[in-house]
This record gives sequence, C-alpha cells and structure tokens, in this order.
Amino acid sequence: MMTGPGGSSPVSTFWSERQGEGPLVAVAVHAGSAVRPSLHDHLALDAAGRLREEDPFTDRWAHLAPTWLVGERSRFEVDLNRPPERAVYRSPDDAWGLEVWNKAIPEGEVDLSLALHADFYRRLGEILDEKVERHGGFVLLDLHSYNHRRESPEGPAADPAANPEVNLGTGTLDRGRWGELIDRFIADLADSGAIPGGDVRENVKFRGGQVPLWTHTRYPERGVALAVEFKKTFMDEWSGAPDEGRIAALSGALRSTFPGLLASLRRVIGDRGGDA
Repeated sequence: MMTGPGGSSPVSTFWSERQGEGPLVAVAVHAGSAVRPSLHDHLALDAAGRLREEDPFTDRWAHLAPTWLVGERSRFEVDLNRPPERAVYRSPDDAWGLEVWNKAIPEGEVDLSLALHADFYRRLGEILDEKVERHGGFVLLDLHSYNHRRESPEGPAADPAANPEVNLGTGTLDRGRWGELIDRFIADLADSGAIPGGDVRENVKFRGGQVPLWTHTRYPERGVALAVEFKKTFMDEWSGAPDEGRIAALSGALRSTFPGLLASLRRVIGDRGGDA
C-alpha cells in the first residue's frame, strides 16, 4: 500500500492519493516507473528506455493541489491516459516505435492491467463526484511532460515553433463554457516569470488524452480538466537527472494559477452545490 505526503490515505500499490479541501484536484498518471514482477520476463525495453517516455517529477506538481492522485506504476504496464482498448501497448505503433515486449504478453496479464485501469477511473470518479456534491464543480489539472531532444542527448532541440514550453491541451472541453478559466490559466502561468518567453500555448503539441475526455464526458457542465504538458527543460530527458531549480520555479508558477482557477470556477458554476 502507498501513502503519500500530507497525510494521504493508503490506497493501492498502483497509485497514491490525498483528499483535501476545495474543488481543485491534480493527477499525474505517468509519474511512476514501476512494473509488476509478472511482466518483467516479457519486457524488451529497459528501465532507461521506459523512463524517457514517462513523466518523472510531475508528482511534485500534483502534490501542490489539496487533492491529488499520482500513478506509481509505469505507463508501459498500463497507460491511464488512453482508453481501455489502447491502454496496453501491443506493438511498436502503440509506443512511439519502441519494442516494449520480447514476446506476446498473456491475455491474463492484459486483463489484470485493464482491471487496474478501470479501478483507477472508478476511484477518480468517487473523488470527483464528492467535489461536485460539496462544491458544485471542480478543476482537474492533468499533469504531464514531453520530450524535445529525441535524436540524442547532444542533438538539437525540437523546433520551438511547434514545441511550446507549456502546452495546454483543451481539445475535449467546451470552450464556450470554460473559455474564461482557460484564458486566465494561460495568462497567469505565462506571467509567472518562470516560463521562458511566457510560452504557454493551447493545443499545439497535444490536445489531451483519456483523463480529460473521460472527465468532460462524465461532468460536461461541472468539471473542467486541463491537460498541462511541460517541455522537459526541467530535466535531462536521456539520463533522467532533474534540474531542481527549474522544478521549483515551475512549482511556484503552477501554484500561482490556483487563485485564478478557483475564481473562474466560481463564476462558471455559481454558488450551486457549495462554496468553491
């Protein structure tokens, strides 16, 4: 069982969580790197190769929110940000051309992975249902990171024109309803002083995955999920070494957006269901 900081409850070896006050929730579903022992003999991709496509250190940003869930296992065991039919990588086409498995994984192992996927969304639903009941709605920050030096450690960085410092994925939400909240978040993050050039852009690199899609389908008028993708300028994406100063600066930048998010949420949902 896992127990996170701040008095979080033991829940599962698959994720850790903390339940706090207020309608702000964060998830970091790709923060983990562990793979269950029964899959080890089937893996062709080593830990370093897996780490490059995982989102290390995003758990630190999730922990800034009063309520959070953090994935403790690797996306190569099961990807919580994909729908069930795509959540287990079967071929290189599912995994950026990487050979994940040295032999086909048994269907029983696939079923176990999909059961973990379903259990995570069941638990997320319980938490968000409670936020709607108590506060009338919620903001969910879906925290990720992405690579920008794919050729080699010393190779050129990806073109910044198509690779923003922060990509905000809003592809599955109703911008007519949530546009003010989105614009306030982008402005506050860009003005924080921690984002080079204030480079926060919407739907340039990613539009969001299963977490926001599921959220907006289940809570179309009460919940908004923002898929926040930080370019991996806060770490060496090849070695996994963190830049602690950058991580701390981005933590402060993200935290600075919380008052605006909550104020915008109140204006959208009003006073129904409790005090946001």
